[in-house]
This record gives sequence, structure tokens and C-alpha cells, in this order.
Amino acid sequence: MANIQFKGIHKSFGSNKIISDFNLKGKEDEFLVLVGPSGCGKSTLLRMIAGLEKIDNGEIFINDQKINELHPSKRQTAMVFQSYALYPHMSVFENMSFGLKIEKRPKEEIASKVKEAAKILKIEELLDRRPKELSGGQRQRVAIGRAITRNPKIFLFDEPLSNLDAALRAEMRVEISKLHNQIKTNMIYVTHDQVEAMTLADRIVILNNGNIEQVGTPDEIYNNPSNIFVAQFIGTPKMNILEISEENMISENILKLFGLEIKFNNIKFEKTKHYIGIRPEHLKFNQKSDFTFNPEIELIENLGNEKIIYLKKDKDQLNAKISSNTEISNKIGFNLQDLLIFDKNKIRIKL
Repeated sequence: MANIQFKGIHKSFGSNKIISDFNLKGKEDEFLVLVGPSGCGKSTLLRMIAGLEKIDNGEIFINDQKINELHPSKRQTAMVFQSYALYPHMSVFENMSFGLKIEKRPKEEIASKVKEAAKILKIEELLDRRPKELSGGQRQRVAIGRAITRNPKIFLFDEPLSNLDAALRAEMRVEISKLHNQIKTNMIYVTHDQVEAMTLADRIVILNNGNIEQVGTPDEIYNNPSNIFVAQFIGTPKMNILEISEENMISENILKLFGLEIKFNNIKFEKTKHYIGIRPEHLKFNQKSDFTFNPEIELIENLGNEKIIYLKKDKDQLNAKISSNTEISNKIGFNLQDLLIFDKNKIRIKL
């Protein structure tokens, strides 16, 4: 068992600030996913844990041991890279055993660990092949197997599935999740793919410009986003956000939205700009709802099991997501409980 803790981490490249005062305490054996747009600092954090990148300020602890100055080989971490990083002239067995050979482990121990990892990953029949003879998914299994043989306290995954096609990514997500359940070791996983984050994580850390926007379970992140950035980053299509100006405020707790007067019992609005959010899947056709309105349908995308409906109501653009067997009409409904309210700074107002 292991846990990791970050205290006041800062990292810059020249004048470009990448990480700003990053603080986080992990939990034992959890699957922690760092997610955010390109350039937000998530891979840099992973490389600082591994010792591949120097920390400017702050401290990282693994099991209460400060690791800032430890050599990468002494940190008891193992990293799986996006590019697989396999030696092309070596067999699968040799690639998986390379780290153990460097540590001068006994041959019997090396063979045992490699065979055990290969069995877990179902690549026993591939041990004599070279990387060029493997598919992308098989190469990624070998890279993960190489990490397993090290028996690390913490696994570090740096966008390991981004080079795979969509079907294989889905398959490997399941395999990585099963692996975590089987070996019960901390995993820190970096991705920009919200589907990977939602399906793999025990907890998600959403990063933006080197700062933590929110930390929580997938359900917490999806149902209770702390701000508009989080609300729109998680969910496909992204959450509809509507700007509400002072002229839309009928009173301190009544807003005008889609031509409707909507009363909120647990809030008093200030006379300033606000934002209302509603997820596409919460806009309903032909269902009993608290409120209904008549938008213009601009486009329908048929995705097989579901449809994305592009709508317009006055100056507002909206998306609705419905099952493919739902009958489409010109009347859309929504429930009051599905509306999220954000203040002028785009921070969520809890009702």
C-alpha cells in the first residue's frame, strides 16, 4: 500500500508558469486520474513524481517519505508512456525484464516476475516476439507488463491509450481497470480524454493552467461541478451555458429564461450577470416536465443509439441528447432541479 502527497508544488519553464501551488493528498490504493486540456501541467506533474523533471518549489511525499531529491530508480514508481518506449531489438521477454536485469536480480526471480506479469496481461504467447511483430494494443500491454515486474508502489500512466484506435482504447480501459482491481496498487493516470477519466478513476483531478479546478469522484464531478470550466469539460456534448443579464431578472428569485418565468426558492440573485447551465441529456422531448418551450430545430445528428439535436431559441444555442427511439417534436421540457446556476465569475452557486 502507498499514498502520495503534494505540498505547494510550483514548476516553470523560463517565464512560462506550468504548475502553481499544487496541493493534493492521495489515498491508499486509489486510481487517481489527472485530466485537463493540453498544456495544463498534468504530464509535467507525472514526470516530477517519477523524477524526470525537477521541482522548482514544494515537496512530494510517498508514504510520508520526501522524494524530491531521490534518484528516479529509488522512488519505487514505474511509468507507462504514450509511445510505449520499447526496445525494438529486444524480445518481449527482454523488454519486460530489462529493469530487473539492471537491478541485477537473480535469473529465477526475473523469469518468475515476467511470466506472472505476462499471465496477468494475457501475453504469455508473445514473450519471444519483437515489438515490430505486435499490434498497438499488444505493445501497450508489454509496456504495462514491464512496469508490473518492477512491483512499484505507484504506477504512472502518461496518456497510454492515445495512440490506439477507438475500439482498442475501450478494450484497454477495461483491462487497466481490471489490473488495478487485481494488483491493488496506487495508479496515477494522465489523460485529456474525459471518457477515460470517468470510467477509470476513483477520484478525478481536473486541471486548468496549472491549477486544480476540482477534485472528486466521477459522480461528484459530473453532478456537482464547482464552476463552468468543470461543468463543460465533463460531459458529451458539453453542458449548455446561458448568459443571464440584469434584464432577465424579474425579481431577486425569479429569472426569465426561454420566455419563461422561473422561480428559485432557495436563492436571492444579485443585480449582476449570472449563468444558467443544463446538460443536453436533461432537455426532454414528450415527457412531463416542470417547464416547456418551443425552440427551432437546426440540425439532427444520428449516432445510432442516440441523437444530438441542435436547437435555437431566440439568441441562445442549445444541444439536446436523446435516445434514438425518442420521438422528436417542437416542444422541449426541463426540470428545475436540473438547472445549475453560476455567478458572474463562473463559480457554481449551491442552492
